[in-house]
Amino acid sequence: MSTATSLGFSPERLQRIERFLQERYLEPGRLPCAQLLVARRGELAYQTSLGKLDLERETPLPSDAVFRIYSMTKPVTSVALMSLVEEGRIALNDPVTRYIPAWEKLGVYASGQTGNFHTTPLAAPMQVVDLLRHTAGLTYGFQEQTPVDAAYRQLKLEHMFGGYDLEGFVDALAELPLEFTPGEAWNYSVATDVVGYLVQTVAGKPLDEVLRERIFEPLKMVDTGFFVREDQRPRFASCYQAKAGGGLELQEPADRSPFLSPPTLLSGGGGLVSTAADYLRFCNMLLRGGELDGARILSPSTVRLMRVNHLPGGRDLTELSRSLFSESTNAGVGFGLGFAVAFEPHRTLLPSSAGEFYWGGMASTGFWIDPVEQVTAVFMTQLMPSSSTQVRRDMRTLVYQALTDPQA
Repeated sequence: MSTATSLGFSPERLQRIERFLQERYLEPGRLPCAQLLVARRGELAYQTSLGKLDLERETPLPSDAVFRIYSMTKPVTSVALMSLVEEGRIALNDPVTRYIPAWEKLGVYASGQTGNFHTTPLAAPMQVVDLLRHTAGLTYGFQEQTPVDAAYRQLKLEHMFGGYDLEGFVDALAELPLEFTPGEAWNYSVATDVVGYLVQTVAGKPLDEVLRERIFEPLKMVDTGFFVREDQRPRFASCYQAKAGGGLELQEPADRSPFLSPPTLLSGGGGLVSTAADYLRFCNMLLRGGELDGARILSPSTVRLMRVNHLPGGRDLTELSRSLFSESTNAGVGFGLGFAVAFEPHRTLLPSSAGEFYWGGMASTGFWIDPVEQVTAVFMTQLMPSSSTQVRRDMRTLVYQALTDPQA
C-alpha cells in the first residue's frame, strides 16, 4: 500500500490542510463541514473529514457522508452522452433539432418580456457540442441579468421537485428565446439538463437508469443517485447558507430535504447526491483514460477529446463569457465537453498543470483532475452559495504545496 511519501507528498505539509480548514473555516463558523480526498495515480494520498453533518444536532461528519453535489452532476451526464457518441448513436456536430424537433422555431432574443418576446433568426444552428460546452444560448434563472432568465424563473424551469419532467422541461424551453446565436458566446446554463434529455432519448430509457447502468454500477459508485435512499439517510448532510453578517443559517435540513424522494425532473445538470469516495472513483476513471478496475467507460481518445478547450477560436472564458456566475476562475480557462479546462494555468494564479480539468457545485463542492501530475482531488461541504468563500481555491494551493516530488 502506497504512502503519501511514496506518492510524492510531504506528510508534514499535508498536515497544514487540516489545520488550515479548522482555523480558517470551521472554527470561525464559515463552513459546517469539510471533506477532502487526494489521490495520485489512482492511489489515495490524503483524506480528512472535519466538522459536522448537522450543526443543530452536532452530529460528527462521517467519512462516507452523502452530499448534494449539484453541478458536479454535469461531468457525469456528459460522460454518459460521450458513451453514446462512441456507439455512433449521436454525434457532436448533430443539430440539436434532430432530437428536439420543437426547437426548430427557436430564435434569439431581440426585445420584449415573458409572453411577448420578439426574436431574430439564429445565425447558426445549435449543435450537440454547444450544449456540452455551454455555448448553446441557453441560460439559468439565477443569472438575473435579462428578460430571458426572468422567464426561466417565472416558469420555475430549474425546480427538480414537483415541477417539470425532462420532456416538459424541454417543451417549455421551446417557447423561450435564446440569449445569443449558438457558438457566439459562453453562458452557464441548463444546457447539461438538455444533454440529459438527449441521453435519455437516444438510449431509450430514463436518465437515472442510463447513469446507473453505464457509470455507477461499473465504477461501483454505490452511493450516487438522484435521491437519498433510506439506508443513506443517517449519513446525509444538512445544507447551510452564508449569512450576510457572518455565520451560517440552516438552508435545508437533511431530515426534511426534497432529496429524500425521487425528483420529478431528472436533472443532468445538478440533481445528483454522492460521496467523496464515489466521486473520486469517477475522477480516477477519467484520469486513467476512461477505465478503472477493469471497467471501461470511455476510450482514452474520447477522454482526450473531452478535456481540451472547445470554446470557439480557442478563447478563454474572460473573452467569451456572458455569465454572471460560473464554477471556475476565468483567466486562462476554457471549457471542454462537460468541465472547465486550464490551458494557460499560470493565468489562474493557482499552482496547477496545463490540461487540468475541473468543476464544482452550488453547495461549494469541487473536484479537479491533473493529468500531468496524475493528481485527483474531491472536496465536499454543504454551503450555499459557492461564492461565499474561496475554500476550493485554497484547497488547490494547500494540496500542491504538499506535492514535493512532482511527477514522481
